[in-house]
Amino acid sequence: MTMTNLRHDIRNVAIIAHVDHGKTTLVDALLKQSHTFRENQEVGSLIMDTNDLEREKGITILAKNTSIRHGDVTINIIDTPGHADFGGEVERVLNMADGCLLLVDAAEGPMPQTRFVLRKAFEVGLRIVVVINKVDRKNADPERTLNRVHDLFLELAEDADQLEAPVVYAIAKEGRAGLRPDDLAADLEPLFQTIIASIPAPIAEQGGFQMLVANRAHDDYTGTISIGRISRGRVAPGDVIAVLGAEAAARQARVVQVLMYRGLDRVAVPSASAGDIVLFGVNTSPFTGREGRFSTTRQLRARIYKELDTNLGLHVEDTQAAERFLVSGRGELHLAVLIETMRREGYEFEVSRPEAIVKRINGQLMEPVEHLTVDVREDNLGPVTEALGKRRGEMLEIIYDRKGGVRLEYLIPTRGLIGFRNTFLTLTAGNGLMGSIGMGYRPFLGEFREQRNGALTASSAGKSLAFGLAGAQERGTTFIEPGEEVYEGMIVGIQKRPGDIRVNVCREKKQSNIRSSTSDISVRLTPASRLSLEQSLDFLADDELLEVTPKHLRLRKRHLTEVDQSRARRLSEAAGIGS
Repeated sequence: MTMTNLRHDIRNVAIIAHVDHGKTTLVDALLKQSHTFRENQEVGSLIMDTNDLEREKGITILAKNTSIRHGDVTINIIDTPGHADFGGEVERVLNMADGCLLLVDAAEGPMPQTRFVLRKAFEVGLRIVVVINKVDRKNADPERTLNRVHDLFLELAEDADQLEAPVVYAIAKEGRAGLRPDDLAADLEPLFQTIIASIPAPIAEQGGFQMLVANRAHDDYTGTISIGRISRGRVAPGDVIAVLGAEAAARQARVVQVLMYRGLDRVAVPSASAGDIVLFGVNTSPFTGREGRFSTTRQLRARIYKELDTNLGLHVEDTQAAERFLVSGRGELHLAVLIETMRREGYEFEVSRPEAIVKRINGQLMEPVEHLTVDVREDNLGPVTEALGKRRGEMLEIIYDRKGGVRLEYLIPTRGLIGFRNTFLTLTAGNGLMGSIGMGYRPFLGEFREQRNGALTASSAGKSLAFGLAGAQERGTTFIEPGEEVYEGMIVGIQKRPGDIRVNVCREKKQSNIRSSTSDISVRLTPASRLSLEQSLDFLADDELLEVTPKHLRLRKRHLTEVDQSRARRLSEAAGIGS
């Protein structure tokens, strides 16, 4: 018979929400008001977003743990990612919690990721505390938001007990909360009290040590750090434990250190108790080795496989070509974060266009589909619905908010969303909101062709000049400025119509001793249109690659010269006829 007891001095709480609904800001306020830091300590904001990419993008990428004290109770907090591409982090770490704070924006209401994380929380039996945040927003409607949350509970709850959830209203950026939207306290004390009263204390079983590993970290001195919640027994440094892998094959390991969270720090203690794919390849451009410290096949392979130690949502496969690797992640952003991290570490490499993972199940071709939610103004409704229709989107619902806004819900193939974000921002003049969540695999919906204009490619190597760029700008929009090094086959812009065109951006004006006017002396150029990493991945066509180095992002044709491109076309046509 197993003996159990409740740890009344502990609460294990996850914070879950859609991206940008205020999770990390709320954690900041909880940390500061629990006096985790010294009075004179400068901590700033976004305390839990510890790496540069998280701070720059304003999103949480990795699930993180912290711990605060409130009276005699230790509250262990798990800050989870809000973007669907990092949903794997959420799925794993929820097992460490007994309850969660479901954070919802008072103006936007539940979004696709809200549905996903709430379903996962219900599946593992967590008790929910609803926090309606940003009640001070101009277009906030807490009552309407709460009704939509209740609708979501009715749809997703596993049993009747889960329908009973206390509600707290908050303005996280001001560190205030209350039980009514129009009566907030000067601090977060109502939220602290609700957590302690509503989140159940963890059950500690007596017996042999048992822990489910939810995440991993790496330390150069001690090796792999396994992060999880002890469900039974005790553990101390020097203990010999059995580690069960995915295939349930046990291996013995010795515990070097036992660490617990104290605020943001890991502190050693004596004991403790109870579907997108992208192809990575070695850089083969003429500029290889110039800008990065690591560019060989061996270095790239070692770095990508090392990523698997901590990035558990990633999958890597070798291909028939030794210099190329197939890397699968949760979405474009998941892969873009890895690419950006590696380039900042000094790696240079090439990546192909992301593509959705298509499977054959029981003889039928199946593809991943997503539930897409977009918020647009009525003026943009026509162009957005037309664009989604071309991408095989099926409209599920349309809701007008009587303030000129419209919410559209679609079921759409994942491949239809690749490259759509840039189109969506253009169609809505940057004012639209979109979010999606995977819904599994459905029968393949057939081919559709994306209409992207042709590329302007450099016809020769050299340094770009204003006169050559001016000629290119007569054909379309350029991506580079004068004085930049280019090579043949490098994409230097996008033209006004379909079909690629080769342009000589290194061409200079022939000199003569006659000038017709002062306008003939100076060349007027439109500023270059610089693409971000995510925009570059969206831009790529099937026959194009993105060259990634610590200093530059360069778009290029897979086959650089006209001769190589013609040969590749002939081989492709021959393969098509042969099949």
